[in-house]
Amino acid sequence: MALSKELWEANQDIAQACLEHPFVQGIGSGTLEKQKFAYYVGQDAFFLKAFARAYSIAAAKAPDFCVFTTFHSLADGVLQELKLHEGYAAKWGVSLHSVEPGVTTRRYTDFLLATAWSGDVGLTAAAMSPCMRLYAFLGEQLARDGIPNHQYADWIRTYSGADFQPLTQQLEDLVDRYASSPALVHSTYRYAMLCEQDFFQAAWES
Repeated sequence: MALSKELWEANQDIAQACLEHPFVQGIGSGTLEKQKFAYYVGQDAFFLKAFARAYSIAAAKAPDFCVFTTFHSLADGVLQELKLHEGYAAKWGVSLHSVEPGVTTRRYTDFLLATAWSGDVGLTAAAMSPCMRLYAFLGEQLARDGIPNHQYADWIRTYSGADFQPLTQQLEDLVDRYASSPALVHSTYRYAMLCEQDFFQAAWES
């Protein structure tokens, strides 16, 4: 079994907990309170900027030009995702330029950036992969019976869409090719998954 698949399978408990979380279920049904989603949009925009920076740090450490271009392609995908958030922000009056990161958001971004600075590209890919794989999973599950017609349909459409899956696979391929030190990779991946769960909880409690 590929390492990326092994990591994902080992963390199905958290993946299912995220899917069943009332914040995610509220997106799926369209019933999530707008102020909770607005808070999430601002926090996620801050997170995505750090995510793009982590990709750029990893690119600088790339062992060859192919890996370098892959990380930059992934970073470009994040920039496209940020455009979606700008649309949400305009719709709900959220200023993405004055977002103050919450404790949960800062904990996650600090972890990603510290891993990118101190770890090799394999470990960085393992730290970043949960976000991509989890969102692809959530989008797919929420769209399983068709994309609903409500205020959060674009969110579901984005993460269940054909453009998001290849980015997820690109990152997992880097995990499979370059991740070493299995115990550290497993603990890093699981910590990132827990950060994802905490992120939804923080938005729910906002």
